[in-house]
Amino acid sequence: MTKEVLLKVEGLVKHFPIVKGSLVRRQVGAVKAVDGLTFNVYRGETLGLVGESGCGKSTTGRAILQLHRPTAGVVEFEGKDLVRMKGEELRHMRRRMQMIFQDPYASLNPRMTVGEIIGEPLIVHGIMTKKEAENRVEELLALVGLNPAYANRYPHEFSGGQRQRVGVARALALQPALIVCDEPISALDVSIQAQVVNLLEDLQGQFGLTYLFIAHDLSMVRHISNRIAVMYLGVMVELADRDELYTNALHPYTQALLSAVPIPDPVAEEKRRRQILQGEIPSPINPPSGCRFRTRCPLAADICAQERPAWREVGTEHFVACHMVKA
Repeated sequence: MTKEVLLKVEGLVKHFPIVKGSLVRRQVGAVKAVDGLTFNVYRGETLGLVGESGCGKSTTGRAILQLHRPTAGVVEFEGKDLVRMKGEELRHMRRRMQMIFQDPYASLNPRMTVGEIIGEPLIVHGIMTKKEAENRVEELLALVGLNPAYANRYPHEFSGGQRQRVGVARALALQPALIVCDEPISALDVSIQAQVVNLLEDLQGQFGLTYLFIAHDLSMVRHISNRIAVMYLGVMVELADRDELYTNALHPYTQALLSAVPIPDPVAEEKRRRQILQGEIPSPINPPSGCRFRTRCPLAADICAQERPAWREVGTEHFVACHMVKA
């Protein structure tokens, strides 16, 4: 059975300009947050996107949804290039793509009731009347496990986990095909994290949703994802099926990340060898030449400083960007 590509990203670049001067403003550099990503997301799957803080994961998600307009590249969603779209055409496409934000405390307007927050997309896009939206809000609250009677309450009256459920309900309101989950559980207690992840999985099965799940908790990503992509300093270093990545990681950075994941087996934990990376992550303003990871890589050679490694397929649906990995 062939997989249907829902989202196709080619050469995605997002640089944030650095400007100086009080009277004459001029650009003196750029933060290279995302620097050339190419990957597909298939309909109905969950693609996990992992990496250290500051590697460009959230910027990638926002650039895909055009919340940050890309500097270069192609973002093709359901066969249409979002980067070329503007105005009403892009607004119409936004119904099909939604986002669940990282911080449930900052992403909900404190001056609006939960009912107004969830119903706002329906009113803004002119899909329902105010009365119809109120009924739909009650359905959505029940769908995410909240009492429909809570529609008249304000965000400050809810716990963190409940607020994130409100965020999920808002994302579902327009019946999207793709939801970008930007670290939706990192601000929650561990006991609540599992509830939110289970909710997302249930909703995916019920509505055939596609997720781009951004996180840095590798064990949680393994639980929810079909495939996993690994980012480092604005570039993607490896992309593979979940089980393939965890059993046969090829890139040295992926191997180091996985070696830091705790194993709930004292004997196995005692035997395994941790890979401790040396040095600090370079600045995205002035990243290293060639391979971005070479300054911390135990396998780095001369070619790593001279040439940027090509993004290539070395196995079935297993992509890697490393000179030291042989096809």
